[in-house]
Amino acid sequence: MSYSDSDSSSQAGEYKNFRQLTRERLLYEMLRSAKTGSSKSATWKVLIMDKLTVKIMSYACKMADITQEGVSLVEDIFRRRQPLPSLDAIYFIQPTKENVIMFLSDMSGKSPLYKKAFVFFSSPVSKELVGHIKKDSSVLPRIGALREMNLEFFAIDSQGFITDHEKALEDLFGDEETSRKGDACLNVMASRIATVFASLREFPTVRYRAAKSLDASTMTTLRDLIPTKLAAGIWNCLAKHKQSIENFPQTETCELLILDRSIDQISPIIHEWTYDAMCHDLLNMEGNKYVHVIPSKSGGQPENKDVLLEEHDPIWLELRHAHIADASERLHDKMTNFLSKNKAAQLQHGKRDGGELSTRDLQKMVQALPQYSEQIDKLSLHVEIARKINDLIREQGLRELGQLEQDLVFGDAGMKDVIKYLSTQEEASREGKLRLLMILATIYPEKFEGEKGQNLMKLAKLSSDDMSAVNNMRLLGSAVDAKKHTPGGFTLKFDLHKKKRAVRKERQEEAAWQLSRFYPMIEELIEKLSKGELPKEDYPCMNDPSPSFHGSTSHSSSASSSQGQAAQSMRSRRTPTWAKPRGSDDGYSSDSVLRHSSSDFKKMGQRIFVFIVGGATRSELKVCHKLTTKLKREVILGSTSLDDPPQFITKLKLLTANELSIDDLQI
Repeated sequence: MSYSDSDSSSQAGEYKNFRQLTRERLLYEMLRSAKTGSSKSATWKVLIMDKLTVKIMSYACKMADITQEGVSLVEDIFRRRQPLPSLDAIYFIQPTKENVIMFLSDMSGKSPLYKKAFVFFSSPVSKELVGHIKKDSSVLPRIGALREMNLEFFAIDSQGFITDHEKALEDLFGDEETSRKGDACLNVMASRIATVFASLREFPTVRYRAAKSLDASTMTTLRDLIPTKLAAGIWNCLAKHKQSIENFPQTETCELLILDRSIDQISPIIHEWTYDAMCHDLLNMEGNKYVHVIPSKSGGQPENKDVLLEEHDPIWLELRHAHIADASERLHDKMTNFLSKNKAAQLQHGKRDGGELSTRDLQKMVQALPQYSEQIDKLSLHVEIARKINDLIREQGLRELGQLEQDLVFGDAGMKDVIKYLSTQEEASREGKLRLLMILATIYPEKFEGEKGQNLMKLAKLSSDDMSAVNNMRLLGSAVDAKKHTPGGFTLKFDLHKKKRAVRKERQEEAAWQLSRFYPMIEELIEKLSKGELPKEDYPCMNDPSPSFHGSTSHSSSASSSQGQAAQSMRSRRTPTWAKPRGSDDGYSSDSVLRHSSSDFKKMGQRIFVFIVGGATRSELKVCHKLTTKLKREVILGSTSLDDPPQFITKLKLLTANELSIDDLQI
């Protein structure tokens, strides 16, 4: 199979981020390359995809991008299509038998649907399927290209991708472990992850979380072996890529760390206080779609408008990883600044206050209105969102709940504090109490044994369905973790002066905002990996790196000290007292986003990839952006899915959905 010889590895001269490279491969290497003859004039083409590849395309490209490359029509390969014998067709499909049969049906015989076919497979195609295509002599002359794109992942972020395994948690961590289903899931996952490296032309050192065993009598389960099996699967795929893909690196160019949800069970359920996480946690959004209520200009019914909170929105890009209190303050500043500088905005503002407008004023307002309208729409959208979030924080008492969650994690609160909270906080939501008990079950699993769990359920007024999510937290830990917490066993403690149990160390860098000291475990692991301090016994390597390979860059250790301090305003803040800054910059304020723009990628060291089986969180994606700036290495997060707390809780409940409940057993 032919393959483009463009170099996109971290060794290359011009550095582009992960999503840019994915987009450019689809648009230029695939769509633009599908040309016939020597004619350079634009000829319209039909793009045919399957259910998976249409998602791959939609995550990386806009419809306008595709149209600009000469595509006039996008079709589903499994739908009945109108014959267009004067147009060429581009097939971007998975290499499955069903897809190949449909393709041959389209292009064979005396009356093919299209003039010529350019076929691009999303992952490696088997020799059997290639042979099947070659057998049809009527199709062969009509094939303009037959290539492997090796691009079978969803680029959900400039530094993030998913493999579209929404049921990975259920298939791999469920109570009824079936090795056949689990192995099939891991095989597809490995193949898709390998296409990331084939696509970027990167060859990684492959590190993974080792299976934990206490002694010879402890049987290793499928759950314990997930990272080990996935690492082996990826390694096998990479070995084939080294042989089959032209100009594929033969020595290591980056690092890959394979983890699963057992390394951090708290990140998916704790309240994360960034603007991005709060939007997806509290506002019932569908993906990145937010329904914006716009007041009618004529005084009629308000209109609902769907808006996408994505990277093309500069305000979203600046504020998404900022603390909600910081984001709210910045939005207030932007609105105030806009009103003071924009004449039309002042006039509109005055109109709302009931001020009289002269004809001259009206004329000026109309002249400035188009530009004003676009700018104020963007600002008012985010002002509305921030207001809604802050209202929900107040109504649901999330400030007190968030404080208790973080105190539990850092060992500053224990069982008595949770019981006091459940007994006194009447306004706490059912979901809030459920998430609190899930965190408690992770830190103190023995408190949920026998009647203890039932008593906590009654105190929190939770249903048995809710408690299944709490009880299923045990399935995300290993047998080793469970024994650590049993009486007489080893108790996980970081601070010997604290009587309560802590599952996080306090970090040296002081959190800039209250309720933001929590951090996902991958932050610690990535930093250790970059410094070469990740223990080999806990995180073995599939391949011993070549002597020439140097994982960390020479300046990574001093990267954080070289960051300029954010300018501090001397004016008083309007921030609520609970979120007052503590006078430090965590290296990832929204100012930092703008300071360290994509131009800094040119100075980056080798990429770090982290893959989490069982779903990743927005806080973990934020960590990758933060550490890219700090370590001067692009950190890319991959996972089976990106889950917000409500989705993660639903998936946890499904782990034992097939089991009989106690009520079912009563006679």
